[in-house]
Amino acid sequence: MSTTQSLPAVPRPLLCDLDGVDWLAHQPLPGSVAANAQLRAHGHRVLFVTNNSLSRVEEQERALAAIGVPAEGDVLTSAMAAARLLQPGERALVAGGPGVSQALEKRGVICIAAAEVDAGAAVDAVVVGLHRSFDYAGLQRAAGAVRRGARLIGTNDDATYPTPLGPVPGGGSILAAVSTAASVDPQIAGKPYAPMADLVREVLGAQAAGQAVMVGDRPSTDGRFARVLGCAYAHVFTGVTSREEKIDPQPDLTGDDLAAVVATLLAAPGGGG
Repeated sequence: MSTTQSLPAVPRPLLCDLDGVDWLAHQPLPGSVAANAQLRAHGHRVLFVTNNSLSRVEEQERALAAIGVPAEGDVLTSAMAAARLLQPGERALVAGGPGVSQALEKRGVICIAAAEVDAGAAVDAVVVGLHRSFDYAGLQRAAGAVRRGARLIGTNDDATYPTPLGPVPGGGSILAAVSTAASVDPQIAGKPYAPMADLVREVLGAQAAGQAVMVGDRPSTDGRFARVLGCAYAHVFTGVTSREEKIDPQPDLTGDDLAAVVATLLAAPGGGG
């Protein structure tokens, strides 16, 4: 573990990425479960801030509970951030998973079925996220709706996400296909962009969000998100970034894994250790 600047000596909220920090494919990374318990035992609020928009929130909460990490009410997803970009009553074509549909419906957005869009139904926005049923017909439908005037919203632009077998295509790869086919730049909701930052500030309060530590494995997403929030960034090497790569932006802490980051935070003055 190394530090590049001192952190405030107060119990800080921890914003933890999930894939590559707490787990890989819902399998806990070594020490992550105990690290979460230690943080909470010492008075640190823990939020799981993930660009995973595929799953419903309760499914992610159950998956965390299954590995021993209580998370009810503590999971914030890029789908939730994307829903904030639409107004109740607007009509959306979902090119994403059930997590996107859930977030939009909770917002009061009307999700239009693919068959309705094919029949000419009006669409205000196309919301794209990771889904494993993506095909040419779906690409044609989404791009066509955007070409006819619908806004293009991406839950996130992560090209890949980590798994035990290595990186696999992420929602950003699907978004790139729709964006290219429609010749439109998307508005992106998840980390590191403003809609997700606004969601965190709403949940924590602006002052607490600025005192937080964002723990992540992807500097271009998690590190930049910390800078948008104005909080510290702790980088771990259990996800997509190798030790040989340049880490930009420069992290405030680096650690082998979440357990190492937490050990340093708790050992700091005011950290609770």
